[in-house]
Amino acid sequence: MLDIKFVRENKEVVKENIKKKFQDAKLPLVDEAIELDEKIRSLKNESGNLRAERNSSSSKIGLLMREKKIDEANQIKQRVVEINNKLVDIEKEEEELSLKLKKIMMTIPNIIDPVVPIGKDDSENVERERFIEPKTPSFPIPYHLDIIEKLNGIDLDAARKVAGNGFYYLLGNIARLHEAVIAYARDFMINKGFTYCIPPFMIRSHVVTGVMSFAEMDSMMYKIEGEDLFLIGTSEHSMIGRFIDTILEKDKLPQTLTSYSPCFRKEKGAHGIEERGIYRIHQFEKQEMIVVCEPEDSPAWFDKLWHYSVELFTSMGIPVRALECCSGDLADLKVRSIDVEAWSPRQQKYFEVGSCSNLGDAQARRLGIRIKGEKGNYFAHTLNNTVVAPPRMLIALLENFLHEDGSVDVPEVLWPYMGGTKVLKP
Repeated sequence: MLDIKFVRENKEVVKENIKKKFQDAKLPLVDEAIELDEKIRSLKNESGNLRAERNSSSSKIGLLMREKKIDEANQIKQRVVEINNKLVDIEKEEEELSLKLKKIMMTIPNIIDPVVPIGKDDSENVERERFIEPKTPSFPIPYHLDIIEKLNGIDLDAARKVAGNGFYYLLGNIARLHEAVIAYARDFMINKGFTYCIPPFMIRSHVVTGVMSFAEMDSMMYKIEGEDLFLIGTSEHSMIGRFIDTILEKDKLPQTLTSYSPCFRKEKGAHGIEERGIYRIHQFEKQEMIVVCEPEDSPAWFDKLWHYSVELFTSMGIPVRALECCSGDLADLKVRSIDVEAWSPRQQKYFEVGSCSNLGDAQARRLGIRIKGEKGNYFAHTLNNTVVAPPRMLIALLENFLHEDGSVDVPEVLWPYMGGTKVLKP
């Protein structure tokens, strides 16, 4: 969420940013926000003048009463009553306009970083760098679900009976491999100096609207019926929420945390061959990383975070690339975002396995996360990045280390987490 003062003083910059995101329907909101802000400031000025008049008048009443000027004192009392009634009306109008302004301000997109490529959608995202050269196997790679089924590692039929489509039972060594990846990712981030955390898996509505846009909320979040609670779509939501309404000491920054959680998402996505399996599902587990830092440090942290993801994948021997999200593919709160994509030998293309985002002060402004400064408090910057989401990681791992006989090599870094198991066999 932008500062209304910034919008007021940089109207054309804000409008140009909206155009770069191809959201022209939102252009009228800028003028509407400025108009509402002017009305609110006018009401504040009027109420300030009325309070000053009331205070001045009230101080005269006692003096007039002592001087036996009863009629004059009663006239002033009547004026004070009128002022109080007027203030009630003004405060009500101001509150209504402020709520309307807040809703608009939460809809106007954040200012994107100058390095973000301009494009309408994800088809215009830009590849930045590749890591490990992909290899083309000498045999056809089966669909990941077929690989897992031959390893007796999944039961979708039972999951459909129990929970419906978009869920699964993982079994045996596949389930163990899933947890091995999570455990390795946890230790990987701890070794980078991050504090390990297991957060709440449900959050209240004011936290939801603080960490994400309305569009994301509608498409992702599961609401708990009869409660002001939502299931998290990623642990970033509750991790950033941990700092709500806090003033952070400069010497305690940056806050660097890595968190484990299950994740719950409503939308399964488009139907078809790529949705038959564990690529798009309603429930999965993930290791996440978040940073709360000084504003000037967020660009450097952004580069560190997505490189951590690259390092994790390449340490397992999985080819990946960094893909810069274009303006039209950025969620409204984001300043910049890079997706890390892993190589799929079966599809002969890359697919998303994680996303790193710099949100500037957007989340901090919504949630009241400030830094204590010498000349006043100011908003922190927040960043988040996927360490690993095993369902997609499993796909990348199984496809890249599959042998023609159906066996799968376990990356060496995972051996300690697999009880020494080095190969999964059908």
